[in-house]
Amino acid sequence: MAKKATVFSCLECGGQSPKWLGRCPDCNAWNSFAQEESPAGTAAHPGALGGGGAPVPIDAIDADVAPRISTNLPNLDRVLGGGLVIGAVTLVGGEPGIGKSTLLLQTAQQLAEAGIVLYVSGEESPRQLAMRARRLGTVSPNIRVFTETSVERILAEVEKLRPAAVIVDSIQTVHTASNSSMPGSVGQVRDAAGVLMGAAKRLSVPVFLIGHITKEGTIAGPKSLEHIVDTVLYFEGDRFQNYRVIRAYKNRFGPVNEVAIYEMHDGGLEEVPNPSAALLSQRSNAAGSAILAALEGTRPLLIEVQALVSPTHFPSPRRMAMGLDANRVSLLLAVLERKGGGSFVTQDIYVNLAGGLQIDEPALDLGIVAAVMSSQRNTPVAYDVALFGEVGLLGEIRSVSQSDLRAREAAALGFRRVICPQSNAAEIRADVEVIGVRRIEDFGAALFGN
Repeated sequence: MAKKATVFSCLECGGQSPKWLGRCPDCNAWNSFAQEESPAGTAAHPGALGGGGAPVPIDAIDADVAPRISTNLPNLDRVLGGGLVIGAVTLVGGEPGIGKSTLLLQTAQQLAEAGIVLYVSGEESPRQLAMRARRLGTVSPNIRVFTETSVERILAEVEKLRPAAVIVDSIQTVHTASNSSMPGSVGQVRDAAGVLMGAAKRLSVPVFLIGHITKEGTIAGPKSLEHIVDTVLYFEGDRFQNYRVIRAYKNRFGPVNEVAIYEMHDGGLEEVPNPSAALLSQRSNAAGSAILAALEGTRPLLIEVQALVSPTHFPSPRRMAMGLDANRVSLLLAVLERKGGGSFVTQDIYVNLAGGLQIDEPALDLGIVAAVMSSQRNTPVAYDVALFGEVGLLGEIRSVSQSDLRAREAAALGFRRVICPQSNAAEIRADVEVIGVRRIEDFGAALFGN
């Protein structure tokens, strides 16, 4: 029997040490080491590519021999960069109940038209999966359910079936015999993912891994898990609301920060064909509302920014933000106070992005400022006005990218005026009235006409 050795693995970067360290020497994370047991001499990533043969000149490799595989779900294909790449490993993470298994069952139904799809479940029984599949209408006979947690048995089945795709639900429940740790431990998650990655490349089979997340919102296991895989997708949104956002945080075969927007129904996830129209369907013309022309990846989105400014009942006024960076809101309030936008020292301020989205881009600034000024003055922003632009600390309004694309999205939804940085105004060719502003002191007059 192989002798077991105790090692300590870093939860952040996956680095190993024979003794516990307070600080990881590789990534400088504090208190990130966890103890595990592994057979002496076990490699950190068993079953990685291995056996690749002699080195080959890069110009002799045919990069176009393996075209992308469409999932027949246009939004998902968009996030993946145009479809699945043969042999790619995709990690899908998100809150419990957000819809990860639902999405991958629907993906399996589409991929099953081209061949067998192996759905490996370490969490649910075949009957539980069948109940969900009947509700979703994903009952293709080419979807093969395999309730197994041993990576070696899973790979034996993959070798036998040669499926069009493999789905593992979830990576935290499977284990490999090369590591004696418990399933879900740092070493097991890393090593099991390494073995599956090696098999995906060797057999040219796309693999989906479902990943649990921690209370901080990151995928459970070592950070090296995200480095091993080719693509990392995160499910976002409140599971008690209808809208779901799938965002690419890493993609070796396409752009990052692309998003797909879905709506959850009893029959599963449905793609939202026009996200801007859906997000603005419940907007009102009340004070404190402004329409932002944002950009997520290559997709323009019109989003309602809401602000509420009210007298405070506390010694220190409250500042709360949902869907955006609260520190950014505090910074913009300081700029407004300094540049003549009013005083907020006796007022609570709440800012929210309607629809449950999370947006983080500089063009958000002008929408936040407009919503706050509208609520403070109790004056609505004109119903046909959309905004975008970055606000600097000196009060200047700075240019942002893809201004014409943003303006065209606004024009398509009936907006007639766009307020934007003066440096972006000349770039816009959309059929809208363009109002360029240079400084925050001039913004109030452009927004309210006074």
